[in-house]
Amino acid sequence: MRIECGGNSTLGERNKKNKEVVLVDVDEEENVVKKTSEPDKKEVEEGVGVLKEEVGEKRMDEDENGSRSGDNGLGDKDEGSIVRLPKRIQVGESPPYKIDRKLGEGGFGQVYVGRRLSPPHPHERNGAGAIEVALKFEHKSSKGCNYGPPYEWQVYDTLGVCHGIPRVYYKGRQDDYYIMVMDMLGPSLLDVWNNNAHMMSIEMVACIAIEAISILEKLHSREYIHGDVKPENFVLGKPGTPDEKKLFLVDLGLATKWRDTFSGLHVKYDQRPDIFRGTSRYASVHAHLGRTGSRRNDLESLAYTLIFLLQGRLPWQGYQVSIFLTWNATKVDIMLTLVLQLTPS
Repeated sequence: MRIECGGNSTLGERNKKNKEVVLVDVDEEENVVKKTSEPDKKEVEEGVGVLKEEVGEKRMDEDENGSRSGDNGLGDKDEGSIVRLPKRIQVGESPPYKIDRKLGEGGFGQVYVGRRLSPPHPHERNGAGAIEVALKFEHKSSKGCNYGPPYEWQVYDTLGVCHGIPRVYYKGRQDDYYIMVMDMLGPSLLDVWNNNAHMMSIEMVACIAIEAISILEKLHSREYIHGDVKPENFVLGKPGTPDEKKLFLVDLGLATKWRDTFSGLHVKYDQRPDIFRGTSRYASVHAHLGRTGSRRNDLESLAYTLIFLLQGRLPWQGYQVSIFLTWNATKVDIMLTLVLQLTPS
C-alpha cells in the first residue's frame, strides 16, 4: 500500500515487526459502555479476541466511503419493522441512481453504492457525474432528523470545498428518507492496517500524520472540529482514480463549532460529565470528562490513532470500565508512562 505524503512523495514500506492482532470494535451505542467477557466470533482472528469498550453519541457502524461491504438488502430497520428504500433515487437536481450494494449501516442511517442510470459518460469515475457514488440515507424518524434534515448537512454546506473532506453533490428528501449523494471513496486506514498484516511502518504512519494534520488544520480554519477522529474515519480515495493515494476525513455527524462566528472567540466553556461524544478508545481526556470540544481534542485523538496504527494496539485496550473518569485516569497515567518510555534519554 502506497500513501501520498506531503503532496508529491509516496511511501509503501512494510514494517516487518510482528504485531499482536487487534480488531477494532465498530458496534457503539449512544452513551453506553459495552462490556463483554467473551469475544464474538467476528471479533476473533488468529485466536485473539477484543473486548468491546466503545461508546458514542452518534456514529455510523461503518464508514460512509465504501470501505466495508454489507448485504445487498434494501431494507431499513425502523422500530422492529422493515422499511423499504426507494429503488430509484433522484434528489434535488441529481441524475437518477439505482441502489447497489450496501457499504455501511448504523443506528442513524445507512450507506449504499448508487449507480447512475443511463450515464452520458460511462467511464467517468470522479465528481458529480461519476458512474458510482455513495448514497447516505437517514430516516425521517431518526434522532438526528427530529427537526428536519440531519445536522451533518449543515456542516457540509458550511464547509463547501475543503481539503481532505469528501464532496456532497446533491441532497434532498425522497419518500421517508433524507439522502446525500457523495464522493465514492476507498478503504479506511483500519482496512489498510488489517490488509497489511496488522502492521504499518513508521514511514507510512509519518506520511499519514502529515496529511491528517493538514486536513485537520483546514477543517479547524473553517471553525469546526471533527469530534470523532479514529482510523475508521480516515479513508483513501477510490482505487483506480487520481485520488487513490490521497487521504480523506469522513463522518461529520459529531462535528461542532469551536469558535463563535460572530464574536470570533472560542465557544463558551462548559462541562457535562453525563454527556460523552465520540469513540472511547480514541477520545481525548477532555471528551471523557464531558468538556466543551476544542481543536486539541482532535489532535489528541489523532495521536492515539497514530499510536494504534504503529503499535498495533493502545495501552488501555482490554480494560473493563464502567465510568468515563476511569478511562480518563487510565489514559493520563498510561500516556505519561508511554511518553517517558519513548522519549530519548
